[in-house]
Amino acid sequence: MRATTLIATLALSGGLIGAGAAIVPAFAQNAPATTPAATITPAAATTAAATTAQSNWMSLKDVQTKLEAAGYTDFREIERDKDKYEVKATDPQGQRVELDVDPVTGEVLKTEVKRRK
Repeated sequence: MRATTLIATLALSGGLIGAGAAIVPAFAQNAPATTPAATITPAAATTAAATTAQSNWMSLKDVQTKLEAAGYTDFREIERDKDKYEVKATDPQGQRVELDVDPVTGEVLKTEVKRRK
């Protein structure tokens, strides 16, 4: 009798543990992705802020389109920097330039002539 009770108890316990293992991941997937503010490190906060800030950046194609409308051609490189786009192109006067471009508005912040005509 004791052996039967022990086997039944083990089988029931195993079934409960197995069911719990199947259910817990489902709850974890539906849980809100929040982290208490006390556990966010400064580096994580900076990265999160940068990611949020970059979410409203213009796409590389949109930056190129805006610069083409302003007369820039022959794009050699468009790179994302931490707070701007860096673009290598030819300006409307035919000079090779390196531009710093505002990532949200697409406005040219700085122009450096690399090679004159």
